[in-house]
Amino acid sequence: MASSTHPSQHPQRTALHNEIHARPPEAMTAPLAISHVLMVCDAAGREASRAHVAALLRDHHLAQPDAHSTHIRMDVGPFRLRWEMHTEFVTYTFMRALEPDAAGTQVFDRDPVTAAQAVPQDWFAALPGQCLVSLHLWALPAPMVQGGDALVRQVLFEDSLVASSVAGGHAKVYTDFAIHADGFSRIVLLAGGAAQAEAAGGESLSPRRLGRLVQRLLEIETYRMAALLGLPAAREAADVLAFAERELASLAEAIRSANRDDEPQLLDRLTRLAGQVESQYAATHSRFSASAAYFELVDKRITDIGESRLAGMQTIREFMDRRLTPARSTCEWATRRQDALSQRVSRMSNLLRTRVEIEQQQSSQALLTTMNTRQGLQLQMQATVEGLSVAAITYYIVGLVSYLAKGAHAIGWPWSPESTAAVAIPVVAGGVWWSLRRLHHKMFGKQHG
Repeated sequence: MASSTHPSQHPQRTALHNEIHARPPEAMTAPLAISHVLMVCDAAGREASRAHVAALLRDHHLAQPDAHSTHIRMDVGPFRLRWEMHTEFVTYTFMRALEPDAAGTQVFDRDPVTAAQAVPQDWFAALPGQCLVSLHLWALPAPMVQGGDALVRQVLFEDSLVASSVAGGHAKVYTDFAIHADGFSRIVLLAGGAAQAEAAGGESLSPRRLGRLVQRLLEIETYRMAALLGLPAAREAADVLAFAERELASLAEAIRSANRDDEPQLLDRLTRLAGQVESQYAATHSRFSASAAYFELVDKRITDIGESRLAGMQTIREFMDRRLTPARSTCEWATRRQDALSQRVSRMSNLLRTRVEIEQQQSSQALLTTMNTRQGLQLQMQATVEGLSVAAITYYIVGLVSYLAKGAHAIGWPWSPESTAAVAIPVVAGGVWWSLRRLHHKMFGKQHG
């Protein structure tokens, strides 16, 4: 019997384990109409989208979603709903089964049947956020579509038609990457029948495999548009970067020929430029990083569908390589240009800072030289003052000795006051000089100590 005792669990174990099962593909059976919508939302908009879905389910007397759910799949009756919350946007996918006997007529009519038509229109029009992608996809069994290529051209623009064989030859996909009059782009997927399956290796396109194929096709369009969000930012950054590069070149020339008085102004200009460059970098870096990640996802999804060429038709990968590569290169170029400019500004700042530091060191050295000169002059003046001080102090002390000798002469001192004063002068002067030198030595020793 297995033990039911488990060690302490990491708080994120269940969530991380279930991440591999997040957003699984739907099992789908053709004929099927699918409408896919991507709404760009901020954090508040994403929460509002969850409440919006909850309102739809409540109106149809269905279970309410979890307050922290990021993925919902629900059969609403006339259609099936798939709702997904992503980092920057929310996607809604509506699926509706078509009548097998009339699928061709429903799709290739002048007004084709779509899954979005089965959704409550007031609720659909009030989706939170801003629509970036709206796409109709029809998955039809190939045997039901007689003269498939000709019929496909009735719902897609022939001038921009792109088509390829996918899923190892089990299906064909057609699209024109165009927005039609109803505001939706369109994809037609013809799933192969028995003859196509036998030609492709004897395996049919199962419902789960069809679901994975449809999900990848929807993600190609989703990630393609999400990646292109970086293009307007790259174009706007180009103007800012061009001005900053001109200003940096002007600063480099000014620094080369500037004198010391010009440096504060140059430093102020360079600081302003560095702030502008870093501000613009901070505002667009996350956008360019996200676009790079989305571009990689587009490449991965195109690889996943397993394309092969149809005679005379351009494949999805070829179309993306020709039309999407310039936008990708623009975003990558803007990122590289930002990094290079930031490094150049940093080098220029270091150059100016080094120049200022060298001049400061030279100024400090000149100041020390001046201080040493002044100190020498002060010592000379101090020596002169000391000589005068010895004379002055000797004069006053000898005067006191003279007065003392006068009083002493009256009581028997043998020398006259003048003689006593004359003898006292060298003794007093020597004592005063010795005392001042000793005091000077003590003060000099304390300073050096």
